Amino acid sequence: MSTTFSELGVPEWVTRELDKRGILEPFEIQERTIQDGLEGKDICGRAPTGSGKTLAFGIPLVVRTQASKPRKPQSLVLAPTRELAEQICNELRSFSGKRNVFVIYGGVGYGPQKKALAKGVDILVACPGRLEDLIEQNELDLGSVSQVVIDEADRMADMGFMPAVKRILDQTSNDRQTILFSATLDRDVGQLKKQYQRDPVLREVGEKTPDIKKATHTFSIANKSEKSKVAADAIKAVWPAIIFCRTRHGSDRLVKQLKRYGIDADSIHGGKSQNQRQRALKNFSSGKAQALVATDVAARGIHVDGVELVIHFDIPEDHKAYIHRSGRTARAGNQGIVFSIIQPDQKKTAKKMQTRLGIIDSIQKVHPDELTDLSSHSERREHTKPKPQGETTKSSNSGEKPANKKSHNSNRNQQSKKRSQNTNKKTRGKKSAPKNKKSNQKTSQKSHSNRNKKKSNQKTSQKSHSNGNKKKSVAKHNGSPNRKARRAHLQPANR
Repeated sequence: MSTTFSELGVPEWVTRELDKRGILEPFEIQERTIQDGLEGKDICGRAPTGSGKTLAFGIPLVVRTQASKPRKPQSLVLAPTRELAEQICNELRSFSGKRNVFVIYGGVGYGPQKKALAKGVDILVACPGRLEDLIEQNELDLGSVSQVVIDEADRMADMGFMPAVKRILDQTSNDRQTILFSATLDRDVGQLKKQYQRDPVLREVGEKTPDIKKATHTFSIANKSEKSKVAADAIKAVWPAIIFCRTRHGSDRLVKQLKRYGIDADSIHGGKSQNQRQRALKNFSSGKAQALVATDVAARGIHVDGVELVIHFDIPEDHKAYIHRSGRTARAGNQGIVFSIIQPDQKKTAKKMQTRLGIIDSIQKVHPDELTDLSSHSERREHTKPKPQGETTKSSNSGEKPANKKSHNSNRNQQSKKRSQNTNKKTRGKKSAPKNKKSNQKTSQKSHSNRNKKKSNQKTSQKSHSNGNKKKSVAKHNGSPNRKARRAHLQPANR
């Protein structure tokens, strides 16, 4: 029989909020850590990304946090990226009750953050850089912090945040509770555990190294000038896709190149403002963008379900980066494809990395078009693929019936055709606007001949009047009366 949150000691006011969201039973990492956290024990937890770590440390944090004074938070959560910090904050707010949760990070103005700290924040979620900036400006004091959570500790070390993390921990209360979560427990995380935790309980879930073998690993050899075309062909075969580049400039350049090939793409990296990053993630999550181009710095902050393709546009700097990148797909039991674009002079480096990762025997060399056959959802994607801007709907020559829903553009085109047909009927025989030089020449020739005909008609009518003929001569031109000829017979002849 499965364990419930109530059996783990979670208060009823928290379980009630979780029930509203359909969260009824704890995941494995939550079941193994929540009770220890509620008892105030230090925890060193290892679990893969997407395993439910936020609730594992969030529930004890919310329950144990007391009301805070202005600029003196009671609890602190450190995260390596803005996106991850934002997601943690939103998750905690969903069941925090009376406790005030706020997030601070760089890339946005200081004003709202200073105002919130002055009003009072109970649980503060922060990125190390902006947190230290505000501390230097005397906007907050960490002396009252009695609960600290360090999420994605291994990524903190990879990004060079470990010195800042240690400086921050040194400013918190000496009798604090320290909870540390990481996807891997390597040397840097081990040192942090040894220096800043007291008799921590070790809770591990899943394999020590993330199981990237659940995904299908592929690669293709391409020159530098051909890589963007190869990436575009891969995305056309399988999407949604996350593409990893090493630099910010390279990410933005690739987005422009992909758009030339008809791929809807957005980029996300440290050089973007927070609004731009959130907009890019929203477009990608909702399916408006087929691809999201990201740097390694932003890799840990991307938590989007249903990513079916990860592209290593620039090969990772080491095997750990390959693991973290590739972990964006084949999550929660789903399938996924990892596709590496390798330049000819990178073959040796890539082979060493593949050997260390244990995928040298299973990785496949493929053409981008072949990725469709490796994907289990290619048929679904073909029906939901958004059309690039400027692309119009074309009817197929096959015997299939067209879709019932017609695009707005096609309706507009049909309406314009009808209007043009009606206009042609009404204005038949009248002068039409010339479209090119040839049509201008033809039109001028016709009008010249028409004028000649009108003159001859006028002369004929005058002669008929002089002879006493009372018959009215009415000249016609393409079915419409010739007004000049009609007026001619009204003029007195042979004055």
